[in-house]
Amino acid sequence: MKIVTKDFKVYEGEQVNLNKRPTIVSPVYESKEDYKRLLAKHTDQLSSLQQILYASNQYALLLIFQAMDAAGKDGVIKHVMSGINPQGCEVFSFKHPSATELEHDFLWRTYNCLPSRGRIGIFNRSYYEEVLIVKVHPEILQGEGLSDQFSNKKKIWKDRYHSIINMEKHLYKNDTRIIKFFLHISEEEQRKRFLARIDAPEKNWKFSLADIEERKFWKQYMKAYEACISATSTNESPWYIVPADDKENTRLLVSRILLETMKKLNLTYPKTDDSHEKELQSIREQLSAEK
Repeated sequence: MKIVTKDFKVYEGEQVNLNKRPTIVSPVYESKEDYKRLLAKHTDQLSSLQQILYASNQYALLLIFQAMDAAGKDGVIKHVMSGINPQGCEVFSFKHPSATELEHDFLWRTYNCLPSRGRIGIFNRSYYEEVLIVKVHPEILQGEGLSDQFSNKKKIWKDRYHSIINMEKHLYKNDTRIIKFFLHISEEEQRKRFLARIDAPEKNWKFSLADIEERKFWKQYMKAYEACISATSTNESPWYIVPADDKENTRLLVSRILLETMKKLNLTYPKTDDSHEKELQSIREQLSAEK
């Protein structure tokens, strides 16, 4: 089955209804062997494109992954980026902000982790947590040291959406390309994966009572994601809502979206000018004379 990435893209101005977005679609692979073959093909292509991205030193690429617990963010990053040279890629996971981070604006701690030109940055959760978990749990705002002018809870989310959009537009104008993925898992599939974490000793560390407590806010999170994605998906930095109930399918969809985005950059290796060409020929002569 052909992967049509536009089916998962959220277009600027679109109002997202997650109930109408599938958490599972027909598999794009025919068997486990076919899945491995397709993923290997994708990762090989990504590896080649990353080398040119690094060598050309023109664009930076930022991948943002957001999802409910157990949607498979770690697995996607691990498998899709398996062929990437670690020297040209960094992964950041953002937990509860530190005391120092709370003394700054909500974008500060992630801004310090943005990729430089030629590199790929991956945010496993991101500044979007500030309009997701903080929106579901507005009491968190009390610890952020905001002044009274931000006491209007409805206005603060719109202000933060605008701040995010403006920052992403600024980054785009300075050659950082951003792809945002929401891995869309169903509540039932999350339940099954939570049970699997309990049954597998090597996965026990991933699970705690806090995860179950957050599950109780499922509907609130869905509304927060709908509002966030609707407000912040732009032509320059779009969101993709990727069905996540089938882990293998999810990885193939994400890798295809990433590939298409990188190919659109029309990356090329730097051209050698006359002076550098002469320098290389001089080096060749010196090396050849050593025989």
